[in-house]
Amino acid sequence: MTNDQILMLPAMELASMVQNQKISAAELIEMSLHRIAKLDDELGAFTVVLAEEARISARQVDERIAAGDHLPLAGLPLAVKDHIWVAGAPATNGSRALADFVPDEDAIAVGRLVAAGAVVIGKTNNPEFCYRGDTWSPMYGLTRNPWNHDLTPGGSSGGSAVAVATGMSAIAIGTDGGGSIRIPAVFCGIAGLKPTFDLVPSKPGFLGWPTLSVFGPLTRTVTDLSMMLNVMAGQQSEAMKPLVSLKGLRIAVSEDFGFARVDPEVRTAFRSAVTRLAELGCELIDAHPMINDPVPLWWRIAAAESFASEGSLLDRAELIAPDALKMIRMGEGISNQEYLDAQNEMREFARTWESFFESFDLIVSPGEQVLPFSVDQPEPSRNGKVVEGDWWGMDSVANLAGQPAVCVPCGVTDDGLPVGIQFMGRRFDDGRVLQVAATFESLARGPLVHPPMTLKCCLRIVK
Repeated sequence: MTNDQILMLPAMELASMVQNQKISAAELIEMSLHRIAKLDDELGAFTVVLAEEARISARQVDERIAAGDHLPLAGLPLAVKDHIWVAGAPATNGSRALADFVPDEDAIAVGRLVAAGAVVIGKTNNPEFCYRGDTWSPMYGLTRNPWNHDLTPGGSSGGSAVAVATGMSAIAIGTDGGGSIRIPAVFCGIAGLKPTFDLVPSKPGFLGWPTLSVFGPLTRTVTDLSMMLNVMAGQQSEAMKPLVSLKGLRIAVSEDFGFARVDPEVRTAFRSAVTRLAELGCELIDAHPMINDPVPLWWRIAAAESFASEGSLLDRAELIAPDALKMIRMGEGISNQEYLDAQNEMREFARTWESFFESFDLIVSPGEQVLPFSVDQPEPSRNGKVVEGDWWGMDSVANLAGQPAVCVPCGVTDDGLPVGIQFMGRRFDDGRVLQVAATFESLARGPLVHPPMTLKCCLRIVK
C-alpha cells in the first residue's frame, strides 16, 4: 500500500494502525505534511501548516503508546478551522482586522481531540467571520473544490472539508451556524455532522453566532464522525457499529421541507438514495412539519449576533471586506426587542419540530439544495440571477431547531460532482442519527468515490 493510499483510509483504521504500532504517529504526520506540500498550492485549504509543532506532538503520541496508553485518535492528523482557537496558532477568523491575533489557549473541543491522540497539522481557511457559504477570505484568498477547481468547496468550513476529502488530514473540526459543516461536506464528497446545539463546547473562542453555531466533525466515514463526536463532547469513546437493518424505524422523507427550491439533479439523486434506503427495512413516509421559509428568521438572529460579536471591530472598518461589513451593519440596526422576538420565534420553531418527531424517528432530505457552483461568485445563480439565501434554507432548519444533522455522500452526478443525503433527528439523539447514517453508508450508499486529484495528486482538475 502506498503512502497516498494509506492517507485515504478511514480515520479509525489509521488510528488502530498507530495504536498497534504498525505505523508510527511520526511517520503518519510526515505522510500528511508531504501530501499538503503536493496538493495545497492548488487548493488553498490551509491558512498555516504547523509542521514542527505537529512533529513534536506526533513523537509525544508515540511515547504515550509505548508507555501503554490507549488513544482512540492515535496519531490522526487533525485540521482545525481558522475560526477555532488553537494555542499559539493564528486565529484570524479570515479577517485582516484580526491579522495579529494568536490565542494562548485551545478551544475545549480541540484540547479533547489532542488528549485523545490527534495531532494538529494546521489551520484551515474560512470566509471572513464565517459569514459566507463559499470559502474566500481577505486574509488567505480562495479555497477550491478538489473535484473541480473551478468550483467552490462550499463554506464556511471549506478548508477543513478539502483537507479531509484529499487525505491531507484524516479528520477535521469545523463550525456550523447555517450549514457551514454540511455544505462543504456534501460539495467535497465526505461526511459532516452538525451536532445537537450545546452538546460540544465552543469556548474559549470567538463569540460568533452563540445561539445558532456549533462545533462539529468532518471525516470520510460516519463511524469516524461518531468517534470524533464522542471525544469532542467528553463522552465515552467507543466505536459505533452500523445496524444490520433499519427495521422498526419510522422515517420521514422530504425533498424540500415544503418551502425550498431544489435543483433537478439533486432531486434525482435524492430519490435514488431513498429507493436504496427503503431496501434496509425502515418505514418511509413522505412528510415534514408545516413551516414557512425559515431564512428570514435566521437572518434576523445571525445579523444581530454578528454585530454583537464583530461590532467592536468597526473602528477598523477599512480592514473588513464589504460583504462582511454589510452583515455587521445589518445587525447594528436590529433592536433588542426585535432580537428577543426572533429568539421567541426560534423557540416556537424548535417546538414545531419536537412535535413532529413524536411521530417519526428521523427525517431524510437532500444533503444540499444545489450542486457546487463557480468559485467566481459567492452564491449560485438561477436563470442568470443570483438570489441571496434561496439555496441553503434547508440547512438553517437544524440550526434554528438545535437538532443533529449528518450529511453523507450518496452518489456522483453525470458531470462527476458529489451529492449527499441528510439525516436529521431529535435533539440529543445524535447517536441514533449517526447510526442510521452509518447503516446507509455501509449498506446502501454504493461504492465510495474520492476526488480525481487524490488519484493524480499533482494534476489540476478543471473543466
